Amino acid sequence: MALTLYGHPFSSYTQKVLIALYENATPFEFRLIEPDQTETTAEWLRRWPLRKFPLLVDGDRQVVETSIIIEYLGLSHPGPVELLPQDPLAALPVRFMDRFFDLHVMNAAQYAVDGALGINATDKEDGLKVATEKLARAYGWLESELAGREWATGDSFTMADCAAGPSLFYADWISEIPQDCPNLRAYRSRLMARPSFARAVDEARKYRHCFPLGAPDRD
Repeated sequence: MALTLYGHPFSSYTQKVLIALYENATPFEFRLIEPDQTETTAEWLRRWPLRKFPLLVDGDRQVVETSIIIEYLGLSHPGPVELLPQDPLAALPVRFMDRFFDLHVMNAAQYAVDGALGINATDKEDGLKVATEKLARAYGWLESELAGREWATGDSFTMADCAAGPSLFYADWISEIPQDCPNLRAYRSRLMARPSFARAVDEARKYRHCFPLGAPDRD
């Protein structure tokens, strides 16, 4: 039975899993969650009422949370690109950087998005201020951490880079990575050129009008 992924192509966390699937050319069926896709949305909510996507379904098994989904794919549907090292100690830096991009870049950017949408008791000005402050700290740390590296943890593309792509893509729209962070800017450019992420970006391009802060005329 084919894998089924519920999500939306403009969602950063959906993109994170799409990158992993595309890296290994893993066959799957994509089910779009949108207001007019009532049957798909109802099925998604029946399976996962917490209203978070993506959701991966593999036969009788369903998997949620992006990092867990990617680890599951590596265990149950492995491909030529090993996104998480098998050695437990070697896997720790990958897991750490994966969490860093989710928690300290994407979640930081989410403050600005929430403010623009008027949700979570955040207004636009305060949301953008908090996001900018948090992202500045994350950018500064990443600039030093990425020195001398091609990818997030070294020479190999991993789960951490799956997280980094959409995180830095949207974060840069909200608070542009400054010129004094050349390592980070170059890393984002490498991610944008990676075929798996470039495909995810292109598939989401028609939804850019939905970005509540206004998508910049670039990327």
